[in-house]
Amino acid sequence: MAVRTMTELYQSFYNGKRVLVTGHTGFMGTWLCKTLSMMGADVYGYALAPETDPCIFRILRGEEWIRSVTGDIRNYDKLYACVKDASPELVFHLAAQPIVRESYRFPRETFETNVMGTVNLLECVRSIPGVQGILNVTTDKVYENETGEARAFTEDDKLGGHDPYAGSKCCSELATLAYKRSFFSDCDCVAVATVRAGNVIGGGDFSVDRIIPDCVRAVTDGKRIFVRNPFSSRPYQHVLEAVNAYLLIMMMQVKDRRFAGAYNIGPDADGTTTGDLADLFAGLWGNGAGWYTAAEQNAPFEAAALSLDCARLKETFGWQQTWSLYDAIKAAVDWYRAWNDQGDCMRETEKQISAFFQQSAVSGNGP
Repeated sequence: MAVRTMTELYQSFYNGKRVLVTGHTGFMGTWLCKTLSMMGADVYGYALAPETDPCIFRILRGEEWIRSVTGDIRNYDKLYACVKDASPELVFHLAAQPIVRESYRFPRETFETNVMGTVNLLECVRSIPGVQGILNVTTDKVYENETGEARAFTEDDKLGGHDPYAGSKCCSELATLAYKRSFFSDCDCVAVATVRAGNVIGGGDFSVDRIIPDCVRAVTDGKRIFVRNPFSSRPYQHVLEAVNAYLLIMMMQVKDRRFAGAYNIGPDADGTTTGDLADLFAGLWGNGAGWYTAAEQNAPFEAAALSLDCARLKETFGWQQTWSLYDAIKAAVDWYRAWNDQGDCMRETEKQISAFFQQSAVSGNGP
């Protein structure tokens, strides 16, 4: 069985491509944009100003290597002007309100951003010629689990959403499908995919209510890590696993529109508990790091377990997981140590991207 690394494959496809990424100033967006830039793409970004301080986009001086526009995805006129100016061939849609707990606090804003933001972008793509492919990043939380059973969801399972975040992402999926069927079904140039990734971790995430950023804030302040739900299980994976899948799906659907569709992206293992993740982080960080838990009053509902069946991604493209969970957390710790020690985070980021894509491969059934 032939096995090929991905660096040359992506460079041959993305080099010189005009690419627009919404949500480029966020954690995932910055990693995606930096990877695209290293593959030779001409990258444009549209997003709000970074909402965390510190912020990976600013740490890596993103505005020096990406054409960045600050704007709200809900502002159609400004978004349209950006898309028209960028004249992209490829569009990755990441702009969103991505935090479950924030969706309970601000449900209306969550739906406005995640639903109408998607509609605004799709309308721009419909109105401005030249786009060959669009990839909408949603979430593993779009699936309905009426019985509460612990099983791996497939792309054909029913969509549903218990919380405003999950519900808004379901609506984003439906809006994308409606545009695809109504406006892009007979169009030879625009391929449309949605991707549902499990929980991503890696260096540079400073968001609230996420386990790795919570770990980093605690250990750099000399405190024990507080873990809200140590027994909750999630499909944790390094951010570059998702980036790899995004790049692969986009490339293949543009080459052949039969590959357009919905794909799960997750690790080989069913899931890892938050407590086990905190154990791994604390062990790799050292310096006596440890964690504790305590009951929360009036905590919002969050599913006890989430798992994804990624057979479609693997069987269609020969996609393979590259880094184990240990490797993923070690890479995250290495990045945060560079940041905490005021080291060269750009060098660490580029080193990790280079190493990952030299190690990543697809099986003989892949591209």
